[in-house]
Parts: sequence; C-alpha cells; structure tokens
Amino acid sequence: MSIFSKILAGSLMASLSLSAYGVTFKVATLSPDGSGWMKLLRSAGTEIAERSESRVTFKFYPGGVMGDDKSVLRKIRVGQLHGAVLTAGGLTQTYTDIQLYNLPMVFTSLEELDYVRTHMDPLLLEGLEAKGYVAFGIAEVGFAYAMSKEAVETVAEARAQKVWTPDGDPGSARAVAAFGIRPIALSIADVYSGLQTGLINGVAVPPVGAIALQWHTQLDHVLDVPLLYVYGLLAVSERQFEKLNTADQSLVREVMGDAVRQVNARSRKDHERAITALKSQGLLWHRPDAAVVQEWQAYAQQAIVKLVDEGFVSQPMYESLLHHLSDYRATLD
Repeated sequence: MSIFSKILAGSLMASLSLSAYGVTFKVATLSPDGSGWMKLLRSAGTEIAERSESRVTFKFYPGGVMGDDKSVLRKIRVGQLHGAVLTAGGLTQTYTDIQLYNLPMVFTSLEELDYVRTHMDPLLLEGLEAKGYVAFGIAEVGFAYAMSKEAVETVAEARAQKVWTPDGDPGSARAVAAFGIRPIALSIADVYSGLQTGLINGVAVPPVGAIALQWHTQLDHVLDVPLLYVYGLLAVSERQFEKLNTADQSLVREVMGDAVRQVNARSRKDHERAITALKSQGLLWHRPDAAVVQEWQAYAQQAIVKLVDEGFVSQPMYESLLHHLSDYRATLD
C-alpha cells in the first residue's frame, strides 16, 4: 500500500470512528441549574441529540463550577471544555469588537438598541467566528446600573466609591476608568464577599444579575441611569464545531440559535421584573436632575472617544453603529 493510500485509509477510519462515536460539546455557564438559560440549553441539547441520532451531544456545567470567564476560556483553549455562555467582555481578548454594545451610555433607549442589533449582530458573530469561536446569537442581559451601599448621583460621588469590575475583562476596567473611577478587579465569585467586607462598595450590574447573584442583599442604592448594555453569547470552539458534518453543523446552528433567541426575548421581561423586585426589596432608586445626567453623558462621550482611539472597538465598527443610530433617530424627528 502506498503512503497516499495509507493516509486516505487513515482519514476514512477517523471519519468512520467520529461518525460512530459522535461529537460531544462540553459547555460551561455561570447560570444556575434550573434557570431559564439552563432549561432552554438542556432542551436544545436533547433535541440536537435526538435529531442527529446521538452524533452530536451537549454536556453542560452550570452554576460556575468551571470558574469565571477567564478560567473557562483557558479550559477551552486546552480542550478541557469546548464552549461556554460568556459575557461579551469575556471574549474581549479574542475579538475586540464583540464588546461594541458595551460602550458607555451609547444607547438612549431599548428601541434604538434593537434597531442597531438587527443590523450589526450578524457582523459581530461573523467577526467572532473568524477568530475561532462559533456563536449562535447574542442574548440580552439588560442595562447595567450603578448600585452601591451609599447614595451616588454625580460623577464626583462615584469616584469616591470602591467600584468592582470583572477580573479578566480589561474593557470594563477601561470603561470605568474613563469616568475617573479607579476600578477594583475581582472574579464574580468574590464580589459578594467583597461587598460584605468592604473591599468594594459599588457595582455596575443589570438588575437580573444583582438578584441572581444575591448582591442586592448587600446594596442599598441604585443610580437610575442606564450606564451600559450587558449581553452574553453561547459560543463553542470552531475546532470542535468543524468535527461535525455539514448537516449536523446546520442542525446545531438552527436549534441553538433558536434557544438563544428565546433567551433574548425573555430577558427583556426579566429585566423589567427585576427592577420591580429590587424596589420591593427596599433599594432606593435615585434619578439625578437633567444637568447631572448631562454630566454623565459628557463623560461617557469622552470615554467613548478614548476607548475607540485605544482600540476598545475598531473605528469602522463604531462608525457603523453611529450610522445606524442616526438612521433610527431620524425616524423620530
């Protein structure tokens, strides 16, 4: 047998073996077991296994048992995991533009956000895939608000606080620092104890996250100004995804894409309910007057210019975002 015949035979045997034993995706998430995210993911995994006749299966690790985004990405790189539900900030070092919607106070309403996402989500997912991750859509978490132990309204008051940013998310740290606030980086697992001990006394987090992680029990005040948009992605290693045949790739994209769309749709209602829940729990919401809001917006705009100049997101993607924002706002005139 020639060397080329041996190579062909070996490739055929590998293909048959892969087909026989299937491909498993080990996927980590911070979402607790029993959460809406996990129910939809498990249901999607079951559907994929059934429709592929077990050629493709998913094994989920919920509740942060695999660590934070930084730890999970390291495990994906070495093949211990194959995917995860990650925040956009967690993927910053892989693909900078994925955090485009994280620019501070760039959106003034959910309606204009939805308009921009319709046009730009596909571009962001294509860019991420070019960097080695296949994502099945973007899922909203909600607008993040500044929550603290002490009442905060002005930028100067915020600068006096010990504000948390996620460890391993340099983009968030730079966004906070652009307001003149010195961030304190901690893993998500350390935030609760950090609030208890006084290591930190403020966070910027969506209401859903504050409740899910029980941080709201250590906080008393909320600045009623949406500071930035928080969202996540279900992404898997392209290296693992490429092990699937074309039909199974299409199947996974279809089913997991539908699951992410359902999460995204539910999150809007969850966000509204979480705001109501925080108010009922006794957290005081402070709405600054117009002059103070303008001050925050002015700092945010300065921050955006600096972040774009520093490569937080690329100039072309930022200009595209502005173009779509302008188109939408023109319809309101």
